[in-house]
Amino acid sequence: MSTLHRYALPVEETHWSVAGTVDATFTWDYDARSEDLLNLYAKGKRLQWDAESRIDWGLAVDPEDPMQMDETVLPLFGTPLWDKLSDKQKTEIRYHNQVHMLSQFLHGEQGALVCAARIVQDVPTIESKFYAATQVMDEARHVEAFRRLLTDKYRMVYPISPPMQELLEKTLTEKRWDFTYLGMQVLIEGLALVAFQSIRDYSKNLLCRQVNAYVMQDEARHVAFGRMALKDYYPQLTEAERREREDFVIAGAIHLRDRLRSPEMWENLGYDPKDILPVIEASDGNIRYRMRLFSRIVPTVRDIGLWSPRVQQAFTDMGVMKYATTDAEVMLEKDSQVAEEFDRRMKEGWKASG
Repeated sequence: MSTLHRYALPVEETHWSVAGTVDATFTWDYDARSEDLLNLYAKGKRLQWDAESRIDWGLAVDPEDPMQMDETVLPLFGTPLWDKLSDKQKTEIRYHNQVHMLSQFLHGEQGALVCAARIVQDVPTIESKFYAATQVMDEARHVEAFRRLLTDKYRMVYPISPPMQELLEKTLTEKRWDFTYLGMQVLIEGLALVAFQSIRDYSKNLLCRQVNAYVMQDEARHVAFGRMALKDYYPQLTEAERREREDFVIAGAIHLRDRLRSPEMWENLGYDPKDILPVIEASDGNIRYRMRLFSRIVPTVRDIGLWSPRVQQAFTDMGVMKYATTDAEVMLEKDSQVAEEFDRRMKEGWKASG
């Protein structure tokens, strides 16, 4: 069945066009200036993989609960409303929550594919063009993997959420090349890493864990790429230029936080978002999860030098400043190592209970 016939909500346009004016930047200086970026490029080439063969698509899933996540991770769990729901209603919420989350992964990866292609086109240094070319292939593979997971194992797909669409549009319509890094490599992929991690580490279904573990291995390199490139570039900015980037980061972080609300999903399920969303936002589980999603973003923003009192206050207001002392490089390296551990254990005949 065509993907277009699987959407849980109407999709009026099959193609979304974002108007933008991007310069194609050529460089005749083929001498790389950053050994770190060249090393990351070498790693990106070495770690290319095939979603068709590395992932065991024959693994079975429960058709009503493919991820088999504990119910404690569900948005309404722990609230008075949860106890009033029937088993059927809880099953329905669990299923749609998984579909909505994976759908945003799928759409976000297509956004990353377009952004990575743009980076190749307009980034000024040769080593960054080299690495971004490997990321284009990575993102195509991620779209392939999430598309297959959704269309093979789920009955439906959700459209892109309005906050995600708005952030992508802001990222792609900004002419200056570093904003593409900020929007995609730092914000969207930084948050996605933690969302992927929750499935990789807590799903009881091995297929869902595999997909997210292997995608995370690539995404860790992508965030590292943005971190390296911007860390070298931002010391050259004027105060006015720096403030523009800080405004973008603050607004983007708010957009990502709001993406978690998913009013369109609740409305599709027959609930009034005005009743549901305040309950979810006040729940302890949702507050902890929302904060954890910024565990990669906050230290990366600090490392690239956009760390003014304004940015720190914005993160304080969001309740995520505790991640300011986190070592982003160590976390990203661990994400890569976990995928290698998955490979090793799969070769040893890893059981689903593993």
